Amino acid sequence: MEEKIVMPDPIYSEPYDPKLAEKLYNPSKPMENRITDIGPPHYSQFLPPIVQKNYGKWKSHVILQPGVIKYTSETGDVIYVVRCGTPRLETTDYIREICEIADKYCDGYVRWTTRNNVEFHVTSEEKLKALIEDLKNRKHPNGSHKFPIGGTGAGVSNIVHTQGWIHCHTPATDASGVVKAVLDELFEYFGSHKLPAKTRLALACCLNMCGAVHCSDIAILGIHRKPPLIEDDRLEHVCEIPLVVAACPLGAIRPATVEVSGQKRKSVRINLERCMFCGNCYTMCPAMPLSDGEGDGVAILVGGKISNRISPPKFSKLVIPYIPNEPPRWPTTVKWVKKILETYAKHARKYERLGDWAERIGWEKFFELCEIPFTDKCIDDYRLAYDTYRTSMHFKFTSHVEIK
Repeated sequence: MEEKIVMPDPIYSEPYDPKLAEKLYNPSKPMENRITDIGPPHYSQFLPPIVQKNYGKWKSHVILQPGVIKYTSETGDVIYVVRCGTPRLETTDYIREICEIADKYCDGYVRWTTRNNVEFHVTSEEKLKALIEDLKNRKHPNGSHKFPIGGTGAGVSNIVHTQGWIHCHTPATDASGVVKAVLDELFEYFGSHKLPAKTRLALACCLNMCGAVHCSDIAILGIHRKPPLIEDDRLEHVCEIPLVVAACPLGAIRPATVEVSGQKRKSVRINLERCMFCGNCYTMCPAMPLSDGEGDGVAILVGGKISNRISPPKFSKLVIPYIPNEPPRWPTTVKWVKKILETYAKHARKYERLGDWAERIGWEKFFELCEIPFTDKCIDDYRLAYDTYRTSMHFKFTSHVEIK
């Protein structure tokens, strides 16, 4: 029996049309031609023509200078990419300026990387030189670059981070403020290749971790140290208690009846030994605020990566359990991040990621060289699986394996 090939609906394969749903909508038959659950448009609809033409045919890429990459195709086509650091949270004016640059040099095409960098693609050296010169001349009123070029190769990439105090309701620290302070100090490593290998930094403003803290070379994590405050007088009026109880991943919340001003009220109580201060309960119930000006702060983790090169992917490991919040410039956090980075730069071998270096010399030596005090909080007692499990793609083939 021959397999029947089902062709995709043209709606999903045609070029992206933001007004498609409006065109297909029939007020007298609202369910007719209804488009739902198809997800975002396919990325191929947004690729620059030269990338579409050479898709899967790129044979090499060369970093001409920090932040500038040359890609060469099997067909002989060449494309130049200029990578710039951007703020994670951007104004509409800033995005319009990015679009203006893309229209001027890149035929309207632009892309963002997973580390919040923006990339402009051009197809000639003349446009490349003009684009670089234009970007260097675009500055903020205080003189700093709007579009600093860098973030490639053996340097620091832009810090991927979360919402912080601007948008999120459970942060233990700010995101944009800490990132700005850290990158101001490490800026020379963004636009250069001074480090042994690429170094990825990340920040998450709480342990729910919307950022890449678990898999970055150096990571800053906001931490709460106190349980939520329970506002018994308003909890039953603004919260659904079953949802609050169910929201806790550790089963630390139970229903309770309490007395407030001589009246019995329905509320909840927390098992403090189980609470990990994640803030999930506050998400369900605004009468259980978690943020605390004195107890909140940051922790620093190091050694994470996703790459399979040299060693398997690694989780980040805690090295500094607590640093208090010190807005607006977070000097202690900045000091330790810079200390770790520069110690790694001084002692690691070429192409060696931070975690690989720490494991080669031993974590005891890492703490000694970085002058970080070791505490019982730094003991790694987490296990992804039993030691006998095969948890990576790094196999040691023996002589009896037949290689075809």
